[in-house]
Amino acid sequence: MSDGLEDIVVAQTILSDVDGQAGRLVIRGRSLDELAGRARFEDLANLLFDGFFDDLPADLTASLAATRAEVFKVMPPLDEALLALSPFDAVRALVARLADGDDLATALRLLAGPAVFLPAVLRAQAGKAPLAPTPGLGHAADLLAMLHGRKPSAAEAAALDTYLVTVSDHGLNASTFTARVIAATRAGLVSCGLGGLSALKGPLHGGAPGPVIEMLDDIGEPANARAWLEAAIDRGDRLMGFGHRIYRVRDPRADALKAAVRNLASQGGMAPGRLAFAEAVEAAALAVLKEKKPNRPLDTNVEFYTALLLEALGLPPAAFTCVFGVGRMAGYIAHAREQQATGRLIRPLSTYVGPAPRIAA
Repeated sequence: MSDGLEDIVVAQTILSDVDGQAGRLVIRGRSLDELAGRARFEDLANLLFDGFFDDLPADLTASLAATRAEVFKVMPPLDEALLALSPFDAVRALVARLADGDDLATALRLLAGPAVFLPAVLRAQAGKAPLAPTPGLGHAADLLAMLHGRKPSAAEAAALDTYLVTVSDHGLNASTFTARVIAATRAGLVSCGLGGLSALKGPLHGGAPGPVIEMLDDIGEPANARAWLEAAIDRGDRLMGFGHRIYRVRDPRADALKAAVRNLASQGGMAPGRLAFAEAVEAAALAVLKEKKPNRPLDTNVEFYTALLLEALGLPPAAFTCVFGVGRMAGYIAHAREQQATGRLIRPLSTYVGPAPRIAA
């Protein structure tokens, strides 16, 4: 038996391939290097959805923009009980109110929903009125416009597009597997997406980028990094932003996001010195991990530069996992449709290790 289903193959997929030994991610036959920084989120969604919807247009941009406007119009009131929740829980509750189904219209509502709901919730929690989508903007740019009330710069929109593309799909991770299990029961796409989001919330999966900001803020300046990091490891703490269950080398998504952060910083989109400070902390962390855990391959993962990128775009750490969900929803939908096409219910076995029943005398 394999603990955590380690090395157990439970599905065949045409969607993505994660090579942990080589540090490579392939999505529908295209490497992350080809996609990150070049493709928009709409392009990536088209790529993932290809072959799963008979009425899929050649370009999802207009359809997705129209659906964002539709979702905003029918968004339920953001009452006090909803706004008392965390941004993630509030967005998940709003997604749960979307009409379920298996068609392209449902898929588009699932893509549009989190991108519309998150800025609305964040603004309402700050005492501001939610803003409607802006016609003519792409998915990433529109999310930022609905959040900040202004059209984002080209560098800002490109940075968020890079992030959404980078996290859109990543093999059979915990939340994607959850979505496929639900899809195997013939539940609708909204049910699959909700299951994926719920698994994504956990701190061992999508809930990790926020603590990277807490770590950086606690360290304060480069001179403090080594002592802070050594103390954390000595306490048995996990260093957020380092190490990955699959990758035995550097996470390729970290490099894609680091490039996006550098571009953003070069355009004046970050606080002066923030990137240099983060790079100093990264270097110190890698050195300390190599010394204290020499037998474990612990390198920079996607969380580290995710935190810097989303912080620079004006998103609070409490919303980081929601933005992850905005991107990963495309993967959930594609995997759900692929699973439904196999016609097979996922039903693994378990080994009972509890007490034996008493035998009557």
